[in-house]
Amino acid sequence: MDLLQLKNKNIVVMGVANERSIAWGIAKQLFALEANVIFTYRKDRSKKSLERALEKAGFKAHAIIQCDVNEDASIQEAFSTLKDTVGTVHGLVHSVAFAHQEDLRDDYINTSRDGFAFALDSSAYSLAAVSRAVRPLMTEGGSILTMSYLGAERVLYGYNIMGVAKAALESSVRYLANDLGKEGIRVNAISAGAVRTLSAKGVPAFNDILTRVEEEAPLRRNITQEEVANMSIAMLSQLSTGVTGEIIYVDGGYNIIG
Repeated sequence: MDLLQLKNKNIVVMGVANERSIAWGIAKQLFALEANVIFTYRKDRSKKSLERALEKAGFKAHAIIQCDVNEDASIQEAFSTLKDTVGTVHGLVHSVAFAHQEDLRDDYINTSRDGFAFALDSSAYSLAAVSRAVRPLMTEGGSILTMSYLGAERVLYGYNIMGVAKAALESSVRYLANDLGKEGIRVNAISAGAVRTLSAKGVPAFNDILTRVEEEAPLRRNITQEEVANMSIAMLSQLSTGVTGEIIYVDGGYNIIG
């Protein structure tokens, strides 16, 4: 019996930066389950990186569509193209977060007004924007999944404005879940532990975080891209049809430590 029921389902994956990214790990699992994987990309260099990864892995995307989450017109065009391409969408992975490097490297109190607006727009408002755009395409219900981090609820040195943005993202998950639940659309977040991704390299204290997790997390190790992907697949699948508005921790239990 196929408990996941993802074969031939149309799943949109946003935010693949490279082969180490969490979004790529999720995409690999979706391909293995024979889902129809549709990617979005922001800039041409991201598209080229994605195409190289696909070729190397021997995967064929169902579609690759340009979408700049900071631009309403780009989102509208992307999801109009998506409607023409697949019609119905069953799942969407929002793995998108941006902040200016200077706002990550300086104290949070020194965050510029423009830097604050950019981080919140890119990392939190973008979930609401793409949820609104995909809503008419989820005619059979569906699952929207985003990626968060423990910095949303605790001070983690070097995370700064991104922690504030992730807090807004997690709150958005709850409000969107309430808005969309009556249509059978679920909205959840994975709060992943530290994984060596391209974006993580921008956090000055990242190596210190990895060491601390190994020392203090109940599992006494860091988690892997595959472990985050496995839980993400469960949240996109029929296994989680009764779950919405939740922040699911995949961090070796580190979040429970005082």
